Amino acid sequence: MNTRQQQLDAIDRLLTIMDELRVGCPWDKKQTMQSLRHLTIEETYELGDAILDNDLEEIKKELGDLLLHIVFYAKIGSETKDFDIADVADSISDKLVSRHPHIYGDIDVADDKEVERNWEKLKLKEGKKSVLEGVPRSLPAMVKASRIQDKVAGVGFDWEEPQQVFEKLQEELGELQDEINANDQEKIEAEFGDVLFSMINYARFLKVDPESALERTNKKFIKRFQYLESKASTLGKNLSDMTLGEMDVFWEEAKKL
Repeated sequence: MNTRQQQLDAIDRLLTIMDELRVGCPWDKKQTMQSLRHLTIEETYELGDAILDNDLEEIKKELGDLLLHIVFYAKIGSETKDFDIADVADSISDKLVSRHPHIYGDIDVADDKEVERNWEKLKLKEGKKSVLEGVPRSLPAMVKASRIQDKVAGVGFDWEEPQQVFEKLQEELGELQDEINANDQEKIEAEFGDVLFSMINYARFLKVDPESALERTNKKFIKRFQYLESKASTLGKNLSDMTLGEMDVFWEEAKKL
């Protein structure tokens, strides 16, 4: 592994390259925070894919892409004299020290749950009016639901036992079935949302990340379906010309693989 000085030198090299690109490259010169935003989101998802695949080499590369974006935003901030990379690093360092009084102060904590509760209390002391202010509005709905539940649980608004959450899920499923029977589309959508919210909450009690769990299932389905497509192609057939029974044979093969 690299020494601390080598790590600092590598960051300095990246900062120098960013300075040079901002002056000399036509594409880099025209970028703004707004134009980079969607690219940053894309890079974040690519990192998430690499983590799910446990591809350490790819994780390293995607972390580099994200680090470039951080340096890029800081460079733009320095040009408008609003902030630079030192301000960014100092800001997060100050926050970490402030949010960890059990490390940098005289507070004692029993476990990680107490750390989470203290974290939310400290944020409210810093001037936030709601524990939910820290949940980005633009998060995908499933991730947002998970973060909302984490936040409110951090201040004690939570179920006591997993069985209670499971019973709530069953209750929501019953209400969804009632609306399906009544054929009220608007209420069906509302109850379906309640079911999803309860499922995500139950996942938290099972210590399952719902976003990762669903994405793993997506990847599994894609792999099996592409196997099915490949087998059909080998036989010179289109899937649309095959019966469900014929397709199911290859699907079961894919599951065994």
